Amino acid sequence: LSFPSYTRRTLWGKVCPTAHEATAPTFCSLLNLSFMFQISVQRVTAAENNNNNNNKNNMSQQAANGVPCRGKVLTVDNMNPRVKKVEYAVRGPVVQRAVQIEKELREGVKKPFTEVIKANIGDAHAMGQKPITFFRQVLAMCSYPELLKDNMFPEDAKQRARRILEACGGHSIGAYSASQGIECIRQDVARYIEKRDGGIASNPDNIYLSTGASDAIVTILKLLVRGEGCDRTGVMISIPQYPLYSAAITDLGAVQVHYYLDEANCWSLDVAELRRALNAARQHCNPRVLCIINPGNPTGQVQSRQCIEDVIRFVKEEHLFLMADEVYQDNVYAEGCKFQSFKKVLFEMGPEYSSTVEMASFHSTSKCYMGECGFRGGYMEVINMDPEVKAQLTKLVSVRLCPPVSGQALMDLVVNPPQPDEPSYTTFMKERTAVLAELAEKARLTEQILNTVPGITCNPVQGAMYSFPRITLPQKAIDKAKAGHIPDMFYCMKLLEEEGICLVPGSGFGQREGTFHFRMTILPPTEKLKVLLQRLRDFHQRFTQEFS
Repeated sequence: LSFPSYTRRTLWGKVCPTAHEATAPTFCSLLNLSFMFQISVQRVTAAENNNNNNNKNNMSQQAANGVPCRGKVLTVDNMNPRVKKVEYAVRGPVVQRAVQIEKELREGVKKPFTEVIKANIGDAHAMGQKPITFFRQVLAMCSYPELLKDNMFPEDAKQRARRILEACGGHSIGAYSASQGIECIRQDVARYIEKRDGGIASNPDNIYLSTGASDAIVTILKLLVRGEGCDRTGVMISIPQYPLYSAAITDLGAVQVHYYLDEANCWSLDVAELRRALNAARQHCNPRVLCIINPGNPTGQVQSRQCIEDVIRFVKEEHLFLMADEVYQDNVYAEGCKFQSFKKVLFEMGPEYSSTVEMASFHSTSKCYMGECGFRGGYMEVINMDPEVKAQLTKLVSVRLCPPVSGQALMDLVVNPPQPDEPSYTTFMKERTAVLAELAEKARLTEQILNTVPGITCNPVQGAMYSFPRITLPQKAIDKAKAGHIPDMFYCMKLLEEEGICLVPGSGFGQREGTFHFRMTILPPTEKLKVLLQRLRDFHQRFTQEFS
Protein backbone atom coordinates (compact mmCIF):
# COMPACT_ATOMS: atom_id res chain seq x y z
CA LEU A 1 0.00 0.00 0.00
CA SER A 2 1.09 3.61 -0.54
CA PHE A 3 -0.66 6.97 -0.46
CA PRO A 4 -0.69 9.37 -3.43
CA SER A 5 1.18 12.64 -2.87
CA TYR A 6 -1.95 14.73 -2.48
CA THR A 7 -3.17 12.40 0.25
CA ARG A 8 0.17 12.63 2.05
CA ARG A 9 0.04 16.43 1.98
CA THR A 10 -3.56 16.53 3.17
CA LEU A 11 -2.92 14.16 6.05
CA TRP A 12 0.32 15.89 7.03
CA GLY A 13 -1.35 19.27 6.96
CA LYS A 14 -4.12 18.15 9.27
CA VAL A 15 -1.77 16.44 11.70
CA CYS A 16 0.86 19.19 11.86
CA PRO A 17 -0.25 22.38 10.04
CA THR A 18 2.82 24.43 11.09
CA ALA A 19 5.48 21.93 9.94
CA HIS A 20 7.41 22.26 6.70
CA GLU A 21 6.09 20.15 3.82
CA ALA A 22 9.58 18.63 3.23
CA THR A 23 9.17 16.57 6.36
CA ALA A 24 5.96 15.02 5.04
CA PRO A 25 7.55 11.98 3.31
CA THR A 26 9.12 10.70 6.53
CA PHE A 27 5.86 10.99 8.34
CA CYS A 28 3.96 9.35 5.52
CA SER A 29 6.40 6.46 5.35
CA LEU A 30 5.61 5.79 8.97
CA LEU A 31 1.97 6.28 8.20
CA ASN A 32 2.17 3.80 5.35
CA LEU A 33 3.77 1.20 7.63
CA SER A 34 1.18 1.82 10.30
CA PHE A 35 -1.63 1.58 7.80
CA MET A 36 -0.21 -1.63 6.29
CA PHE A 37 0.10 -3.17 9.73
CA GLN A 38 -3.51 -2.29 10.53
CA ILE A 39 -4.70 -3.77 7.25
CA SER A 40 -2.71 -6.97 7.91
CA VAL A 41 -4.13 -7.24 11.39
CA GLN A 42 -7.62 -6.71 10.02
CA ARG A 43 -7.08 -9.44 7.42
CA VAL A 44 -5.69 -11.90 9.93
CA THR A 45 -8.52 -11.08 12.33
CA ALA A 46 -11.06 -11.57 9.57
CA ALA A 47 -9.48 -14.88 8.62
CA GLU A 48 -9.46 -16.00 12.23
CA ASN A 49 -13.07 -14.98 12.63
CA ASN A 50 -13.92 -16.87 9.46
CA ASN A 51 -12.04 -19.93 10.69
CA ASN A 52 -13.67 -19.63 14.08
CA ASN A 53 -17.08 -19.47 12.43
CA ASN A 54 -16.22 -22.50 10.31
CA ASN A 55 -14.88 -24.30 13.37
CA LYS A 56 -18.02 -23.45 15.28
CA ASN A 57 -20.11 -24.77 12.40
CA ASN A 58 -17.92 -27.88 12.18
CA MET A 59 -17.97 -28.32 15.94
CA SER A 60 -21.70 -28.00 16.02
CA GLN A 61 -21.96 -30.51 13.18
CA GLN A 62 -19.48 -32.77 14.95
CA ALA A 63 -21.35 -32.36 18.17
CA ALA A 64 -24.46 -33.40 16.35
CA ASN A 65 -22.71 -36.42 14.89
CA GLY A 66 -20.72 -37.09 18.02
CA VAL A 67 -17.48 -37.45 16.05
CA PRO A 68 -14.45 -35.18 16.60
CA CYS A 69 -12.69 -33.80 13.49
CA ARG A 70 -9.01 -34.82 13.37
CA GLY A 71 -8.31 -34.87 9.65
CA LYS A 72 -7.99 -37.97 7.48
CA VAL A 73 -7.30 -41.19 9.35
CA LEU A 74 -5.37 -42.60 6.37
CA THR A 75 -2.91 -40.37 4.53
CA VAL A 76 -0.01 -41.05 2.20
CA ASP A 77 2.30 -40.16 5.11
CA ASN A 78 0.87 -42.69 7.56
CA MET A 79 -0.14 -45.52 5.18
CA ASN A 80 1.74 -48.80 4.91
CA PRO A 81 5.22 -47.76 3.67
CA ARG A 82 5.73 -51.07 1.87
CA VAL A 83 2.76 -50.40 -0.39
CA LYS A 84 4.31 -47.10 -1.47
CA LYS A 85 7.44 -48.97 -2.54
CA VAL A 86 5.52 -51.45 -4.71
CA GLU A 87 5.97 -50.96 -8.45
CA TYR A 88 4.32 -52.79 -11.35
CA ALA A 89 5.78 -51.63 -14.65
CA VAL A 90 3.37 -53.60 -16.84
CA ARG A 91 0.70 -51.04 -15.91
CA GLY A 92 3.07 -48.20 -15.11
CA PRO A 93 3.46 -44.60 -16.35
CA VAL A 94 3.75 -45.45 -20.06
CA VAL A 95 0.51 -47.43 -19.96
CA GLN A 96 -1.24 -44.73 -17.97
CA ARG A 97 -0.22 -42.16 -20.56
CA ALA A 98 -1.43 -44.51 -23.32
CA VAL A 99 -4.88 -44.54 -21.73
CA GLN A 100 -4.88 -40.73 -21.69
CA ILE A 101 -3.88 -40.58 -25.34
CA GLU A 102 -6.70 -42.98 -26.28
CA LYS A 103 -9.12 -40.63 -24.56
CA GLU A 104 -7.63 -37.65 -26.40
CA LEU A 105 -8.03 -39.44 -29.73
CA ARG A 106 -11.70 -40.11 -28.96
CA GLU A 107 -12.15 -36.42 -28.18
CA GLY A 108 -10.73 -35.46 -31.59
CA VAL A 109 -7.24 -34.37 -30.57
CA LYS A 110 -4.93 -34.62 -33.59
CA LYS A 111 -2.02 -37.04 -33.28
CA PRO A 112 0.51 -38.43 -35.78
CA PHE A 113 -1.43 -41.73 -35.49
CA THR A 114 -5.07 -42.80 -35.30
CA GLU A 115 -4.85 -45.50 -32.60
CA VAL A 116 -2.65 -46.69 -29.78
CA ILE A 117 -1.23 -50.17 -30.34
CA LYS A 118 -0.83 -51.74 -26.91
CA ALA A 119 1.90 -54.35 -26.79
CA ASN A 120 2.57 -53.95 -23.08
CA ILE A 121 0.72 -56.88 -21.55
CA GLY A 122 -0.01 -60.51 -22.35
CA ASP A 123 -3.77 -60.05 -22.72
CA ALA A 124 -4.55 -62.18 -25.77
CA HIS A 125 -8.25 -61.45 -26.16
CA ALA A 126 -7.71 -57.71 -25.83
CA MET A 127 -5.32 -58.06 -28.78
CA GLY A 128 -8.01 -59.73 -30.90
CA GLN A 129 -7.52 -63.45 -30.24
CA LYS A 130 -10.83 -65.33 -30.42
CA PRO A 131 -11.99 -67.53 -27.53
CA ILE A 132 -11.95 -71.31 -27.92
CA THR A 133 -15.51 -72.29 -28.89
CA PHE A 134 -15.79 -75.34 -26.63
CA PHE A 135 -14.71 -73.39 -23.55
CA ARG A 136 -17.26 -70.65 -24.07
CA GLN A 137 -20.07 -73.11 -24.85
CA VAL A 138 -19.58 -74.95 -21.57
CA LEU A 139 -19.17 -71.74 -19.58
CA ALA A 140 -22.34 -70.32 -21.14
CA MET A 141 -24.34 -73.36 -20.03
CA CYS A 142 -22.77 -73.22 -16.57
CA SER A 143 -23.78 -69.56 -16.29
CA TYR A 144 -27.28 -70.09 -17.71
CA PRO A 145 -28.32 -73.75 -17.27
CA GLU A 146 -31.46 -73.25 -19.36
CA LEU A 147 -29.14 -73.48 -22.37
CA LEU A 148 -28.70 -77.18 -21.59
CA LYS A 149 -32.09 -77.64 -23.26
CA ASP A 150 -30.88 -75.98 -26.46
CA ASN A 151 -29.97 -78.26 -29.36
CA MET A 152 -27.35 -75.83 -30.68
CA PHE A 153 -24.73 -77.13 -28.22
CA PRO A 154 -22.86 -80.43 -28.74
CA GLU A 155 -23.45 -83.24 -26.27
CA ASP A 156 -19.89 -83.37 -24.92
CA ALA A 157 -20.12 -79.68 -23.98
CA LYS A 158 -23.42 -80.37 -22.20
CA GLN A 159 -21.90 -83.29 -20.31
CA ARG A 160 -19.03 -81.10 -19.07
CA ALA A 161 -21.45 -78.39 -17.97
CA ARG A 162 -23.68 -80.85 -16.11
CA ARG A 163 -20.71 -82.40 -14.32
CA ILE A 164 -19.44 -79.02 -13.17
CA LEU A 165 -22.88 -77.84 -12.05
CA GLU A 166 -23.49 -81.06 -10.11
CA ALA A 167 -20.29 -80.36 -8.17
CA CYS A 168 -21.45 -76.85 -7.23
CA GLY A 169 -23.59 -75.92 -4.25
CA GLY A 170 -27.20 -75.63 -5.38
CA HIS A 171 -26.04 -76.66 -8.87
CA SER A 172 -24.95 -73.07 -9.44
CA ILE A 173 -21.54 -71.56 -10.19
CA GLY A 174 -22.77 -68.61 -8.14
CA ALA A 175 -22.25 -70.63 -4.94
CA TYR A 176 -19.03 -70.73 -2.94
CA SER A 177 -16.87 -73.80 -3.47
CA ALA A 178 -14.48 -75.52 -1.09
CA SER A 179 -11.57 -73.19 -0.39
CA GLN A 180 -9.07 -75.51 -2.04
CA GLY A 181 -11.32 -75.73 -5.08
CA ILE A 182 -14.04 -78.04 -6.39
CA GLU A 183 -12.95 -81.62 -5.74
CA CYS A 184 -13.74 -83.12 -9.16
CA ILE A 185 -11.83 -80.28 -10.84
CA ARG A 186 -8.78 -80.90 -8.63
CA GLN A 187 -9.03 -84.57 -9.65
CA ASP A 188 -9.03 -83.55 -13.31
CA VAL A 189 -6.00 -81.32 -12.73
CA ALA A 190 -4.15 -84.24 -11.12
CA ARG A 191 -4.95 -86.49 -14.09
CA TYR A 192 -3.79 -83.78 -16.49
CA ILE A 193 -0.45 -83.47 -14.66
CA GLU A 194 0.00 -87.26 -14.68
CA LYS A 195 -0.59 -87.40 -18.43
CA ARG A 196 1.65 -84.37 -19.11
CA ASP A 197 4.50 -85.83 -17.06
CA GLY A 198 4.40 -89.33 -18.52
CA GLY A 199 2.54 -91.10 -15.74
CA ILE A 200 4.20 -89.58 -12.66
CA ALA A 201 1.53 -89.64 -9.95
CA SER A 202 -0.26 -86.48 -8.83
CA ASN A 203 -2.39 -86.32 -5.69
CA PRO A 204 -5.55 -84.14 -5.89
CA ASP A 205 -4.99 -83.24 -2.23
CA ASN A 206 -1.82 -81.43 -3.33
CA ILE A 207 -3.73 -79.33 -5.88
CA TYR A 208 -4.99 -75.88 -4.91
CA LEU A 209 -7.16 -74.01 -7.40
CA SER A 210 -6.45 -70.30 -7.39
CA THR A 211 -7.37 -66.87 -8.72
CA GLY A 212 -4.96 -67.06 -11.63
CA ALA A 213 -1.40 -68.16 -10.97
CA SER A 214 -0.55 -64.80 -9.36
CA ASP A 215 -2.73 -65.43 -6.32
CA ALA A 216 -1.11 -68.80 -5.68
CA ILE A 217 2.41 -67.38 -6.08
CA VAL A 218 1.75 -64.66 -3.50
CA THR A 219 0.18 -67.21 -1.15
CA ILE A 220 3.29 -69.42 -1.20
CA LEU A 221 5.52 -66.39 -0.64
CA LYS A 222 3.43 -65.49 2.42
CA LEU A 223 4.25 -68.88 3.91
CA LEU A 224 7.96 -68.40 3.32
CA VAL A 225 8.51 -64.82 4.48
CA ARG A 226 9.68 -64.28 8.04
CA GLY A 227 12.44 -62.72 10.17
CA GLU A 228 13.98 -59.32 10.78
CA GLY A 229 17.31 -57.78 9.86
CA CYS A 230 19.82 -60.33 8.59
CA ASP A 231 17.27 -63.09 9.21
CA ARG A 232 14.73 -61.64 6.75
CA THR A 233 13.69 -64.07 4.04
CA GLY A 234 15.53 -63.63 0.77
CA VAL A 235 13.71 -64.56 -2.45
CA MET A 236 15.86 -65.35 -5.47
CA ILE A 237 14.35 -63.92 -8.66
CA SER A 238 15.77 -63.67 -12.16
CA ILE A 239 16.81 -60.41 -13.76
CA PRO A 240 14.96 -59.65 -15.97
CA GLN A 241 11.91 -60.79 -13.97
CA TYR A 242 8.14 -60.52 -14.04
CA PRO A 243 7.25 -57.55 -11.75
CA LEU A 244 4.67 -59.60 -9.83
CA TYR A 245 7.58 -61.11 -7.93
CA SER A 246 9.37 -57.89 -7.00
CA ALA A 247 6.04 -56.27 -6.07
CA ALA A 248 4.97 -59.16 -3.84
CA ILE A 249 8.39 -59.40 -2.19
CA THR A 250 8.35 -55.67 -1.43
CA ASP A 251 4.79 -55.81 -0.10
CA LEU A 252 5.64 -58.73 2.18
CA GLY A 253 8.80 -57.11 3.52
CA ALA A 254 11.16 -59.77 2.16
CA VAL A 255 14.48 -59.21 0.34
CA GLN A 256 14.93 -59.47 -3.42
CA VAL A 257 17.95 -61.58 -4.33
CA HIS A 258 18.78 -60.99 -7.99
CA TYR A 259 20.42 -63.52 -10.27
CA TYR A 260 21.10 -62.50 -13.87
CA LEU A 261 20.06 -64.46 -16.93
CA ASP A 262 22.72 -64.71 -19.66
CA GLU A 263 21.56 -62.49 -22.52
CA ALA A 264 24.50 -63.50 -24.71
CA ASN A 265 23.29 -67.12 -24.53
CA CYS A 266 19.61 -66.59 -25.26
CA TRP A 267 18.79 -65.64 -21.66
CA SER A 268 19.95 -68.98 -20.31
CA LEU A 269 20.27 -69.70 -16.59
CA ASP A 270 23.72 -70.51 -15.17
CA VAL A 271 24.01 -72.25 -11.79
CA ALA A 272 27.31 -70.45 -11.15
CA GLU A 273 25.37 -67.19 -11.27
CA LEU A 274 22.77 -68.62 -8.87
CA ARG A 275 25.55 -69.52 -6.44
CA ARG A 276 27.16 -66.07 -6.73
CA ALA A 277 23.84 -64.37 -5.96
CA LEU A 278 23.10 -66.75 -3.08
CA ASN A 279 26.48 -66.31 -1.39
CA ALA A 280 26.31 -62.51 -1.70
CA ALA A 281 22.78 -62.43 -0.28
CA ARG A 282 23.68 -64.52 2.75
CA GLN A 283 25.71 -61.58 3.99
CA HIS A 284 22.55 -59.56 4.66
CA CYS A 285 19.49 -61.86 4.57
CA ASN A 286 18.36 -65.49 4.74
CA PRO A 287 17.65 -66.79 1.20
CA ARG A 288 14.99 -69.49 1.42
CA VAL A 289 13.35 -69.74 -2.00
CA LEU A 290 14.29 -69.78 -5.70
CA CYS A 291 11.76 -68.61 -8.30
CA ILE A 292 12.01 -69.84 -11.90
CA ILE A 293 9.78 -68.79 -14.82
CA ASN A 294 9.83 -71.35 -17.65
CA PRO A 295 9.15 -70.50 -20.45
CA GLY A 296 10.46 -67.10 -19.51
CA ASN A 297 8.72 -63.80 -18.99
CA PRO A 298 9.83 -61.25 -20.20
CA THR A 299 12.69 -62.99 -22.00
CA GLY A 300 10.94 -65.83 -23.86
CA GLN A 301 13.58 -68.50 -23.24
CA VAL A 302 12.81 -72.20 -22.73
CA GLN A 303 15.01 -73.95 -20.18
CA SER A 304 16.85 -77.07 -21.33
CA ARG A 305 16.59 -80.41 -19.53
CA GLN A 306 20.18 -80.01 -18.33
CA CYS A 307 19.44 -76.58 -16.91
CA ILE A 308 16.41 -77.87 -15.01
CA GLU A 309 18.45 -80.72 -13.53
CA ASP A 310 21.18 -78.28 -12.48
CA VAL A 311 18.62 -76.06 -10.75
CA ILE A 312 17.12 -79.01 -8.88
CA ARG A 313 20.56 -80.11 -7.66
CA PHE A 314 21.27 -76.54 -6.60
CA VAL A 315 18.11 -76.14 -4.50
CA LYS A 316 18.70 -79.51 -2.84
CA GLU A 317 22.31 -78.66 -1.98
CA GLU A 318 21.43 -75.20 -0.70
CA HIS A 319 18.23 -76.30 1.06
CA LEU A 320 15.92 -73.91 -0.82
CA PHE A 321 12.22 -74.04 -1.63
CA LEU A 322 11.59 -74.10 -5.40
CA MET A 323 8.78 -72.12 -7.09
CA ALA A 324 8.25 -73.11 -10.74
CA ASP A 325 6.09 -70.66 -12.70
CA GLU A 326 4.99 -72.69 -15.74
CA VAL A 327 2.03 -70.70 -17.04
CA TYR A 328 3.44 -70.63 -20.62
CA GLN A 329 3.94 -74.38 -20.86
CA ASP A 330 2.10 -74.70 -24.20
CA ASN A 331 3.87 -71.65 -25.68
CA VAL A 332 7.01 -73.22 -27.16
CA TYR A 333 7.95 -72.23 -30.72
CA ALA A 334 11.65 -72.64 -31.41
CA GLU A 335 12.95 -75.75 -33.13
CA GLY A 336 14.78 -78.01 -30.69
CA CYS A 337 13.03 -76.54 -27.64
CA LYS A 338 10.62 -78.54 -25.53
CA PHE A 339 8.75 -77.77 -22.34
CA GLN A 340 9.54 -80.13 -19.49
CA SER A 341 7.98 -79.52 -16.12
CA PHE A 342 10.21 -79.21 -13.09
CA LYS A 343 8.14 -81.91 -11.38
CA LYS A 344 8.72 -84.38 -14.20
CA VAL A 345 12.47 -83.83 -14.17
CA LEU A 346 12.54 -83.91 -10.36
CA PHE A 347 10.95 -87.36 -10.21
CA GLU A 348 13.01 -88.71 -13.08
CA MET A 349 16.16 -87.77 -11.13
CA GLY A 350 15.23 -90.37 -8.52
CA PRO A 351 14.19 -90.57 -4.84
CA GLU A 352 17.25 -88.66 -3.65
CA TYR A 353 15.61 -85.57 -5.10
CA SER A 354 11.91 -86.46 -5.55
CA SER A 355 11.48 -87.29 -1.86
CA THR A 356 13.24 -84.22 -0.46
CA VAL A 357 13.02 -81.14 -2.70
CA GLU A 358 10.11 -78.93 -1.63
CA MET A 359 8.38 -77.29 -4.56
CA ALA A 360 5.26 -75.53 -5.79
CA SER A 361 4.42 -75.29 -9.49
CA PHE A 362 1.86 -72.97 -11.07
CA HIS A 363 -0.39 -72.90 -14.13
CA SER A 364 -3.12 -70.58 -15.39
CA THR A 365 -5.98 -70.17 -17.89
CA SER A 366 -4.61 -66.77 -18.90
CA LYS A 367 -1.82 -67.79 -21.29
CA CYS A 368 -0.95 -70.63 -23.70
CA TYR A 369 -3.61 -70.96 -26.42
CA MET A 370 -6.49 -70.04 -24.09
CA GLY A 371 -5.71 -66.40 -23.28
CA GLU A 372 -8.67 -66.26 -20.88
CA CYS A 373 -7.14 -63.67 -18.54
CA GLY A 374 -10.37 -62.22 -17.19
CA PHE A 375 -11.71 -65.48 -15.76
CA ARG A 376 -8.79 -65.62 -13.30
CA GLY A 377 -8.45 -69.38 -13.29
CA GLY A 378 -5.34 -71.19 -12.11
CA TYR A 379 -3.86 -73.88 -9.90
CA MET A 380 -0.75 -74.83 -7.97
CA GLU A 381 0.60 -78.23 -7.02
CA VAL A 382 2.71 -78.54 -3.88
CA ILE A 383 5.35 -81.27 -3.59
CA ASN A 384 6.97 -82.56 -0.36
CA MET A 385 5.34 -79.87 1.75
CA ASP A 386 5.41 -80.46 5.51
CA PRO A 387 1.90 -81.66 6.53
CA GLU A 388 1.66 -79.05 9.28
CA VAL A 389 2.64 -76.29 6.84
CA LYS A 390 0.12 -77.65 4.36
CA ALA A 391 -2.58 -77.33 7.02
CA GLN A 392 -1.56 -73.69 7.45
CA LEU A 393 -1.73 -73.22 3.66
CA THR A 394 -5.25 -74.61 3.61
CA LYS A 395 -6.18 -72.24 6.44
CA LEU A 396 -4.68 -69.30 4.58
CA VAL A 397 -6.61 -69.92 1.36
CA SER A 398 -9.77 -70.43 3.44
CA VAL A 399 -9.59 -66.81 4.57
CA ARG A 400 -10.36 -65.80 0.97
CA LEU A 401 -13.26 -68.30 0.85
CA CYS A 402 -12.64 -69.68 -2.66
CA PRO A 403 -11.30 -68.80 -6.11
CA PRO A 404 -13.86 -67.64 -8.71
CA VAL A 405 -15.96 -70.69 -9.56
CA SER A 406 -16.22 -69.64 -13.21
CA GLY A 407 -12.42 -69.60 -13.32
CA GLN A 408 -12.34 -73.05 -11.73
CA ALA A 409 -14.77 -74.30 -14.38
CA LEU A 410 -12.57 -72.92 -17.16
CA MET A 411 -9.48 -74.51 -15.59
CA ASP A 412 -11.33 -77.82 -15.69
CA LEU A 413 -11.91 -77.46 -19.43
CA VAL A 414 -8.24 -76.65 -20.02
CA VAL A 415 -7.09 -79.82 -18.26
CA ASN A 416 -10.00 -81.91 -19.55
CA PRO A 417 -10.57 -80.79 -23.17
CA PRO A 418 -12.55 -82.68 -25.84
CA GLN A 419 -11.23 -86.16 -26.57
CA PRO A 420 -10.77 -87.72 -30.03
CA ASP A 421 -14.05 -89.65 -29.83
CA GLU A 422 -16.13 -86.59 -28.86
CA PRO A 423 -18.02 -84.29 -31.26
CA SER A 424 -16.18 -81.08 -30.27
CA TYR A 425 -12.68 -82.54 -30.74
CA THR A 426 -12.10 -81.56 -34.37
CA THR A 427 -13.10 -77.92 -33.92
CA PHE A 428 -11.19 -77.67 -30.64
CA MET A 429 -7.95 -79.01 -32.11
CA LYS A 430 -8.29 -76.82 -35.19
CA GLU A 431 -8.67 -73.68 -33.07
CA ARG A 432 -5.92 -74.64 -30.62
CA THR A 433 -3.45 -75.49 -33.36
CA ALA A 434 -4.23 -72.27 -35.27
CA VAL A 435 -3.61 -70.05 -32.23
CA LEU A 436 -0.27 -71.67 -31.39
CA ALA A 437 0.87 -71.72 -35.04
CA GLU A 438 0.11 -68.03 -35.42
CA LEU A 439 2.00 -67.21 -32.21
CA ALA A 440 4.99 -69.19 -33.48
CA GLU A 441 4.95 -67.24 -36.75
CA LYS A 442 4.71 -63.92 -34.90
CA ALA A 443 7.59 -64.91 -32.64
CA ARG A 444 9.74 -65.58 -35.71
CA LEU A 445 8.59 -62.37 -37.41
CA THR A 446 9.35 -60.22 -34.35
CA GLU A 447 12.88 -61.53 -33.98
CA GLN A 448 13.57 -61.26 -37.70
CA ILE A 449 12.40 -57.65 -38.16
CA LEU A 450 13.88 -56.28 -34.95
CA ASN A 451 17.29 -57.67 -35.83
CA THR A 452 17.30 -55.67 -39.08
CA VAL A 453 17.27 -52.40 -37.11
CA PRO A 454 20.71 -50.94 -36.32
CA GLY A 455 20.94 -50.51 -32.55
CA ILE A 456 18.38 -53.22 -31.68
CA THR A 457 19.35 -56.81 -30.85
CA CYS A 458 16.65 -59.44 -30.24
CA ASN A 459 17.24 -62.97 -29.03
CA PRO A 460 15.07 -65.75 -30.50
CA VAL A 461 11.61 -65.83 -28.94
CA GLN A 462 11.72 -69.51 -28.01
CA GLY A 463 8.48 -69.44 -26.05
CA ALA A 464 5.97 -67.46 -23.97
CA MET A 465 4.46 -64.29 -25.53
CA TYR A 466 7.17 -61.63 -25.42
CA SER A 467 10.40 -60.36 -26.87
CA PHE A 468 12.89 -58.43 -24.75
CA PRO A 469 15.24 -56.75 -27.22
CA ARG A 470 18.28 -54.74 -26.23
CA ILE A 471 18.43 -51.17 -27.50
CA THR A 472 21.51 -49.01 -27.92
CA LEU A 473 20.80 -45.42 -26.90
CA PRO A 474 22.98 -42.40 -27.84
CA GLN A 475 24.74 -40.74 -24.92
CA LYS A 476 22.86 -37.48 -25.56
CA ALA A 477 19.56 -39.32 -25.13
CA ILE A 478 20.80 -40.91 -21.90
CA ASP A 479 21.92 -37.53 -20.57
CA LYS A 480 18.64 -35.86 -21.49
CA ALA A 481 16.61 -38.70 -19.99
CA LYS A 482 18.40 -38.47 -16.65
CA ALA A 483 16.82 -35.05 -16.09
CA GLY A 484 13.44 -36.70 -15.56
CA HIS A 485 13.34 -40.35 -16.59
CA ILE A 486 15.27 -43.59 -16.69
CA PRO A 487 16.68 -43.72 -20.26
CA ASP A 488 14.55 -46.63 -21.54
CA MET A 489 11.48 -45.05 -19.94
CA PHE A 490 12.29 -41.85 -21.85
CA TYR A 491 12.63 -43.91 -25.04
CA CYS A 492 9.31 -45.74 -24.56
CA MET A 493 7.44 -42.57 -23.63
CA LYS A 494 8.74 -40.80 -26.71
CA LEU A 495 7.80 -43.80 -28.85
CA LEU A 496 4.28 -43.64 -27.46
CA GLU A 497 3.91 -39.90 -28.08
CA GLU A 498 5.27 -40.02 -31.63
CA GLU A 499 4.07 -43.39 -32.92
CA GLY A 500 1.24 -44.48 -30.62
CA ILE A 501 3.04 -47.70 -29.65
CA CYS A 502 2.81 -48.77 -26.00
CA LEU A 503 5.71 -50.92 -24.76
CA VAL A 504 7.17 -51.48 -21.28
CA PRO A 505 10.67 -50.18 -20.43
CA GLY A 506 13.18 -52.88 -19.59
CA SER A 507 13.99 -51.11 -16.34
CA GLY A 508 10.59 -52.24 -15.06
CA PHE A 509 11.79 -55.85 -15.22
CA GLY A 510 15.38 -55.30 -14.16
CA GLN A 511 18.46 -55.37 -16.37
CA ARG A 512 22.23 -55.24 -16.06
CA GLU A 513 23.66 -51.80 -15.29
CA GLY A 514 24.35 -49.85 -18.47
CA THR A 515 22.01 -51.88 -20.68
CA PHE A 516 18.58 -50.85 -21.95
CA HIS A 517 15.66 -52.93 -23.20
CA PHE A 518 11.93 -52.94 -23.73
CA ARG A 519 9.36 -55.72 -23.51
CA MET A 520 6.73 -56.13 -26.19
CA THR A 521 4.13 -58.84 -26.64
CA ILE A 522 3.82 -60.78 -29.88
CA LEU A 523 0.04 -60.89 -29.45
CA PRO A 524 -1.27 -58.21 -31.87
CA PRO A 525 -2.80 -59.64 -35.08
CA THR A 526 -0.10 -60.37 -37.66
CA GLU A 527 -0.84 -57.39 -39.92
CA LYS A 528 -0.98 -55.00 -36.98
CA LEU A 529 2.22 -56.50 -35.59
CA LYS A 530 3.93 -55.78 -38.92
CA VAL A 531 2.75 -52.16 -38.71
CA LEU A 532 3.99 -51.93 -35.13
CA LEU A 533 7.42 -53.30 -36.02
CA GLN A 534 7.75 -50.99 -39.06
CA ARG A 535 6.84 -47.92 -37.02
CA LEU A 536 9.19 -49.04 -34.26
CA ARG A 537 12.01 -49.41 -36.78
CA ASP A 538 11.37 -45.94 -38.22
CA PHE A 539 11.20 -44.42 -34.74
CA HIS A 540 14.43 -45.99 -33.55
CA GLN A 541 16.33 -44.73 -36.58
CA ARG A 542 14.84 -41.24 -36.12
CA PHE A 543 15.54 -41.30 -32.38
CA THR A 544 19.16 -42.29 -32.96
CA GLN A 545 19.68 -39.50 -35.50
CA GLU A 546 18.04 -36.92 -33.24
CA PHE A 547 20.37 -37.62 -30.32
CA SER A 548 23.58 -38.44 -32.20
